[in-house]
Amino acid sequence: MIARYIRTFESADPAWFYLHAFCQVSAYAIGVAGWGTGLKLGSESPGITYSTHRNIGIALFVLATVQIFALFIRPKKDHKYRFYWKVYHHSFGYAILVLGIINVFKGINILKPEDKWKTAYMIVIIALGGISLLLEAITWVVVLKRKSRKSTKPYDGYNNGQI
Repeated sequence: MIARYIRTFESADPAWFYLHAFCQVSAYAIGVAGWGTGLKLGSESPGITYSTHRNIGIALFVLATVQIFALFIRPKKDHKYRFYWKVYHHSFGYAILVLGIINVFKGINILKPEDKWKTAYMIVIIALGGISLLLEAITWVVVLKRKSRKSTKPYDGYNNGQI
């Protein structure tokens, strides 16, 4: 959400990038701890297999690890491969987000805690989704206003289209 919505504000550059990187590296560390916990619990539970949850967890670990490399292989803004890097970075980021949400639900169903825990998780996800929708609308307003301010007048025969 930081990269998507704070980056829009020119005054937030480059702070949004460092905040985004910090949050993502922190999330990766928490994810690796969760993955390690899953490996430990799995090794201590012979004969009990939750293959879907495990496979999604492995996929998340791989995608997140590749995503972390994005920090080190990011081309400069004007590099010819920057477009392709952005496609990879955004695609992996959204895939991790969706798979992470699904896998938490899988984990909740495995543990079978009181209903309040699943309800609390759903409330958090719905709230974040609502905040994202609101920020998306605000972002579009900001971007459209910025574009209308930067639009140039057509050539008028006197100043070659310059304002």
